[in-house]
Amino acid sequence: MSHKHLKEAFISNLNGTSLLEISVGLSLAPLCLLCRGLLLILYYLHYGKPFSSRKYSLLLDFLVLVSPLVLSCTVLSPIIFLVPIIIAAFCARIFSKIYSQRKHKSRVPFRQTVQEFQETYLDPEYIPAITVFRVYVNLLTSISILAVDFPQYPRRYAKAETYGTGVMDLGVGAFIFGNALVCPEVRQKSNVTQPKFSSLAKQFFSVWPLIFLGVGRLLSVKSIEYHEHTSEYGVHWNFFFTLAFVRLAASLLLAIFPKNKSWIVAIHLAVFYQLVLNTTSLKMFLLHGSNGRDTRVGFLNANREGLLSLFGYLAIYMASVQVGLCLLKCRNTVRSWMEAAQFLLLTALLLFLLLHVSQAQVDAVSRRMANLSYCLWVLAHSLTFLTWFVVTDLTLVFTKLLVKGSSVPSCWKVVKPPDSGTSHETEAVPRGREGKPAHTCLISAINHNQLLFFLLANVMTGAVNILIDTIHSETAFTLCILHLYMFLNCLIMYILHAKNIVLKFW
Repeated sequence: MSHKHLKEAFISNLNGTSLLEISVGLSLAPLCLLCRGLLLILYYLHYGKPFSSRKYSLLLDFLVLVSPLVLSCTVLSPIIFLVPIIIAAFCARIFSKIYSQRKHKSRVPFRQTVQEFQETYLDPEYIPAITVFRVYVNLLTSISILAVDFPQYPRRYAKAETYGTGVMDLGVGAFIFGNALVCPEVRQKSNVTQPKFSSLAKQFFSVWPLIFLGVGRLLSVKSIEYHEHTSEYGVHWNFFFTLAFVRLAASLLLAIFPKNKSWIVAIHLAVFYQLVLNTTSLKMFLLHGSNGRDTRVGFLNANREGLLSLFGYLAIYMASVQVGLCLLKCRNTVRSWMEAAQFLLLTALLLFLLLHVSQAQVDAVSRRMANLSYCLWVLAHSLTFLTWFVVTDLTLVFTKLLVKGSSVPSCWKVVKPPDSGTSHETEAVPRGREGKPAHTCLISAINHNQLLFFLLANVMTGAVNILIDTIHSETAFTLCILHLYMFLNCLIMYILHAKNIVLKFW
């Protein structure tokens, strides 16, 4: 067997893991974010000034926000259920220390602090949970696309062949979910009246970088005979094409149907697609080709997975638009965001219930087909992931109220109540020269160049696979390569952000 075929076999014919293990693994990111925020607040409490060193800020962000994720999907995967408990206990210890030290300086009763917290006004122009969700999906995807080629990455986390729930199966759908949360239709103010099809031309123009990247990936992969998992998208198709066509199709649907009814469109798409899969020969064609022997002759046969899964991904996108609209409603107080978090969590629980019914009565989860069960699974886990980030941000807001003057990057800012000059003052943010932030946040850095970050991760992944025999790598070497790969990627984003460079010209 050639080296290329050996690598293809290494990532093929897998069955995924349990929903519980994925849920536990996803809890790591919010806990890491909480840990980093609490450490910064504790630093301010001790020294009376914010942590402002750019060099050490990057190191802190990388060690707390990124490194635990690399370790959890490699050497710590056998004890993945213990890792969140350890991090949560560490966070609880830091919070306890902050509260006990604050108690010596303030005699405000805890009940009064909680009441003040619930009535706190937050900056309505920025929802950090959305930003952090999108950044972490990008980070987790970037780690996995290289780590999956090493033996230390558990095979159960990799993409399932036909049926199953691998961590990487979720990543594809979560990427679609995150893009829909900030799509132009969601961000457009409701009071702005425009012709329904006025933004379509702009959308067609805005996706050309994805088409370009898709073509570039196709040509580069074929020219160097890079290993491929054909049953993932097909012979010529790839994820960049999927992102582009889903966005175009969604823009067309949102120009026809009211965007506040996008969830109804999503239901009709997912259910209709599943009915066609179950009542016609479409499922057999998708799994085995037109001749029943997995033929790849002809464009449709060659790329049947990528083309037909567009229906499922489009349903996820349309449902996610509804989530984005819900989050962007005017929510100014902590109390209203607590209610929003409860609503998101209840919706996620309902989706998990529907997922159980769908898997039992209709079909198992299949990323390859992007069937109804897959859509429900992606939406349920993505909503849960997003809710955790909302809760994390609210926890950090509460802790910042305990330590007046402290600040945490990429966290909600406390603002004055409307029509009031009293109560909460606008949160002070440390500034450097020329009005720039004194510290640069890794989350903000990645957020400002997300597509570049993802592209750079893909290029680096290809380079590592060409230069290194990943399949036979030792554990220590694997960890060094993965950390170096992620650090270089983060460092480039960090430098670009520090220089206020955003590589987006479309």
